[in-house]
Amino acid sequence: MASKIIVSGSVEGAFPTLLAKISKLHAANSFTLAIILGDFFADPERSSEDDDANVSALLGGKLEIPLPTYFTLGRHPLPDPVIDKLEKADGELCPNLYFLGKRSTTRTSEGLRIVNLAGSLDSEITVGLSKEKYLPFHTEGDARSLRGANTTDILLTSNWPSEIRKCSKVALLDGVETPKGEQSVADLCAALRPRYHFSTSKDTFFEREPFFFPPPENEPDAKSITRFISLAPSNNPSKQKSIYAFNIDPTSAAPLTLPTGTTASPFSTTHKRQRPPTEPKSFSRFSTNQNGDYYRPYKRARRQDRHPAGPQECFFCLASPTVNTHLIASIANDTYLTTAKGPLSTSSTFASLSSPTHLLIIPLEHAPTLASISAVEDRARTYKEMHRYRHALHNFLISRCGTKMGAVTWEVSRAHVRHTHWQFLPVAADQVKKGLVEAAFKVEAENEKYPTFFRAKDVGEGVGEKGEDFFRMWIWKPNDEDVVDAQGDKSPEDREEQKVGEEKCFVLPLNEDFRFDVQFGRRVMSKLLGLEGRRDWRDCAQTDEEEVKDAQVFKEAFKSFDWALEE
Repeated sequence: MASKIIVSGSVEGAFPTLLAKISKLHAANSFTLAIILGDFFADPERSSEDDDANVSALLGGKLEIPLPTYFTLGRHPLPDPVIDKLEKADGELCPNLYFLGKRSTTRTSEGLRIVNLAGSLDSEITVGLSKEKYLPFHTEGDARSLRGANTTDILLTSNWPSEIRKCSKVALLDGVETPKGEQSVADLCAALRPRYHFSTSKDTFFEREPFFFPPPENEPDAKSITRFISLAPSNNPSKQKSIYAFNIDPTSAAPLTLPTGTTASPFSTTHKRQRPPTEPKSFSRFSTNQNGDYYRPYKRARRQDRHPAGPQECFFCLASPTVNTHLIASIANDTYLTTAKGPLSTSSTFASLSSPTHLLIIPLEHAPTLASISAVEDRARTYKEMHRYRHALHNFLISRCGTKMGAVTWEVSRAHVRHTHWQFLPVAADQVKKGLVEAAFKVEAENEKYPTFFRAKDVGEGVGEKGEDFFRMWIWKPNDEDVVDAQGDKSPEDREEQKVGEEKCFVLPLNEDFRFDVQFGRRVMSKLLGLEGRRDWRDCAQTDEEEVKDAQVFKEAFKSFDWALEE
């Protein structure tokens, strides 16, 4: 069913007038929801008494808002009274008015998905996610993290994407310069392929011709079309358009023919994305986001099938409200590295490491297996980056422990896993050399009566496994000659590219003939490390302060091996 949406540009504190106008238009058109881009409030540093009075009236419930209305950050920070209210209100500033935050994904009750990246690019933060909830700045890491949403109906950004006017014949007003574009916004748009991409500008309205992306491999006839629209501020002197209304049906298929005037994508680098897995039909009207930003919790219906959850419900998608961003140690272009929640090891398990060093290597794209990332280029980049993190961690272990520590990395590749990932844990090198690690896994498999024995092979990206699910592990140990190399004067890039030590890869094929425990890898490792009391991660919960401390200790120690900092 189509939804009627109304979108407004920045109002700079003149929201009473705008809300009254939207109310009048809503009475005649019955809009589904409203979105207000840019600065909803006046700049706190230059606000007048009237501005402060308007804020008080809004927070006091004296202004009527007849339909669900979402607002974002713009170029200014939010007023203190608004921040105080948001701290207590789960994103609902007042009845029917919701804050989308700085970096968020939203699923409405009509099934619309909205992805939001607010504020300007903070050039001083070159890696990672922004930590301040209400300041109007984001990082390239914030933009990259939102690619995990895979797709969206509506994309909201404060900045224009770079190259958006390429191939376009639409002119700007005389004397108006093209706003400075942001490459990470262009990359985000190319990755998500929204139906509508809305942004703001200081003094002009701009609606580009629709543009299309190459079709996905599984739907070669479908045309993914994006419409980019930038709205002028309300009451701008040139009388440029500041309000835009449109209909959108999130269930409609991509068109098979292109509208007149459609151009190719203006972006020099496009990201092919697969159609996301089918998601549960239960969702919320309210915005959801990350990093402690505010969202209204929603009740999840019982799952009616075994399809993996979508990015909004996924613990590993950086745009999800459930992701623990304080655990993240490093973010690359297609993957990220994080400390484990409820780690098997503790900060005292490996004395020379000073942190649990139970780590997860996770693709940004929401996919249950590597093989299910349908775009060949994306899958190859992701697989390569995951190994780069693994090799960097091996070098890190050598630098801290010499030849005393080896490592095990394991993966459960199953169609019903929410979000594929690899788990990494150090283990005594002597246990590897004596074959105890390999034996422990094989014996446990035999004890569980798993019908197919481990085989020594690697399946790469998993594409050639004839649709089989599998459990995979790499068992690694250092060599004596590796110590000098890892502790020498090589750059972080040289160290991470250097594949030190020796390793074996084993694969256990999985099928429907037997029930496989997805905690199999952790269970075996708990026995090897003498930590059987910690085999269930839910029994190893830490306080937020403990999690932050462990993550920071590891992040600081790993910094010189973190190749993502150099890119």
